[in-house]
Amino acid sequence: MNILDKIVIRKKEEVALAKTLVSIAELEKGLHFNRTPYSFREFLLAEDRNGIIAEFKRRSPSKGIINANSTVTAVTTGYAAAGASAISVLTDADFFGGHSNDLLEARAANQVPLLRKDFMIDEYQILEAKALGADIILLIAAILTPAEIAGFAGLAKRLGLNVLLEVHNLEELQRSIHPDVDAIGVNNRNLADFSVDIQTSFKLAEEIPAEFLKISESAISDVKTIKQLKGAGFNGFLIGENFMKTSNPAAAMQAFAKELISV
Repeated sequence: MNILDKIVIRKKEEVALAKTLVSIAELEKGLHFNRTPYSFREFLLAEDRNGIIAEFKRRSPSKGIINANSTVTAVTTGYAAAGASAISVLTDADFFGGHSNDLLEARAANQVPLLRKDFMIDEYQILEAKALGADIILLIAAILTPAEIAGFAGLAKRLGLNVLLEVHNLEELQRSIHPDVDAIGVNNRNLADFSVDIQTSFKLAEEIPAEFLKISESAISDVKTIKQLKGAGFNGFLIGENFMKTSNPAAAMQAFAKELISV
């Protein structure tokens, strides 16, 4: 059993418990449930934004604790001020040290799209994401069937949410594409063993249909790589660990953004 299998097993338990604690009716009465989500496409392609989806993440299964001291508000507002097109917030507790309150805090402090970064396996989580103030949900092809992807993406669109579909190889891409998806993210990290290879993005770039936004995720640590990815047709770049491993993630993002402008 690999790490991803363990995460999914635990996530099923977590969702089952959440359903007993907060009903769907209660979610629909949530503070943010009726707000209109920001357009991922508009922010990603905006000239005054840099295409970076900057991530707030405390720890990971592969690296352990990455940053236990930085606060959600300080980091995410710093990311937004530095031109981030969107902000990714980990809400998985057991493996990444996240919490739903992290998303609520980020929403209260920012006026840019927020991605709920989690392992979505149930429609309940999508309703929950809307209630927490997310603008974008993540669907991971490796843990979902084509029918689940279609159903989850359809629900997300009915709620006004943007959908980022994450794939790791050509097989996942070809079986998972759906018109209700807004963007396709190529994760350069193998979720089975957490190794990374940036070439995964370059290999899949031309296979992604033109109507979808193209996002490269993980293994991005320098501006030259972003320039190369842009040349391959990518619109967005999800970066988390590169910033979070520093003592001041917001400052690291700001320095990176300035360097990106000069390249």
